[in-house]
Amino acid sequence: MWGLPMSKKGITGHDEWVLTEALATALVALEQLAPKHQPQAHMEDIRKLLSNGKEPATVSLHLAQAKCRLFPDQDPLDIYKEYGIGDEYG
Repeated sequence: MWGLPMSKKGITGHDEWVLTEALATALVALEQLAPKHQPQAHMEDIRKLLSNGKEPATVSLHLAQAKCRLFPDQDPLDIYKEYGIGDEYG
């Protein structure tokens, strides 16, 4: 046991974080499509996957961060407020 590398959890060692960020980014991007082009069933599945086992505030934070990345010209504080996040995270 001594001297052997510790086994990582999953593939990257932070799989859950990578998947959460990817799902949040995908959902925010899909929300930008015209309503008739939004794949509502898939978007609902993404919401379920994203929120599985997470607090709603955590999900909101991931979505706000994703939108900040996708729209760097928008005011981050406005984006955080849009997702119900107050000054405690600013």
